[in-house]
Amino acid sequence: MTDESPPVPEAVLASATERLEAEELSLADNEDLLHALSELAPIYEADRSYFVLGNYDPEPMARLELVVDRLGRRRDAAAFRMNDVRGGWDNGIQKFCLIADLVTHVVGVAEKEPSGFLVEQGLLAGTEEYFEKTHVLKRAYPDADEAHPYGWMEDGVFDLLEAEGRLYEWRTEEDLLEVVEEIP
Repeated sequence: MTDESPPVPEAVLASATERLEAEELSLADNEDLLHALSELAPIYEADRSYFVLGNYDPEPMARLELVVDRLGRRRDAAAFRMNDVRGGWDNGIQKFCLIADLVTHVVGVAEKEPSGFLVEQGLLAGTEEYFEKTHVLKRAYPDADEAHPYGWMEDGVFDLLEAEGRLYEWRTEEDLLEVVEEIP
C-alpha cells in the first residue's frame, strides 16, 4: 500500500482475514489483496454502500448501470458492480463474499434470460448475514407464455425476499428507476 492509499479499517482487514485464512497467500497475493481493499474505500467511507448484481450482457448491463447511478447519487452512498472492483481475483466467490461482507446492501437486478447472478442468489439466500441486506429488483414478464419465467430455485429466493418486503417488481426501465427509490 502506498502512502497515498487510505488506511484500511481493522474491521475490513478482519473480514478479509476470516474469508481467506484457509488460503495460502503469497506475499504478492497479500499485496494485491491489500491494494484491492484500499480501492474499496468508498464502501467503508459512506454510510450506505450498494453492491449491484445482475447480467453483464449489453442491454441488461445498461440497466445495471442505471441502478448503480441512481443509488450512487444518494447522499453519503457508494454503489458499484462486481466488475468495478479491479484486481486479478482467481476465485470469484471469494471476491463476491469479501465485497458482500463489507457493504450495507446487496441489490440484485433479476431478468429472465439469464438472470446473471444465479450462483450469487444461492449464496445470498443461504447466508443469513447476506440475506438480511439483500434486495432484488425482479423484472416481471406479464406477456410470458409460462406462469413462472424464472426457475424454481430463483422463484424460491424471490418468495423469501417477498416475505421480507425486499422484492421489487418492474417491467420497464421507467419502472426500474421507480423501484430503485424504494430501496433504503
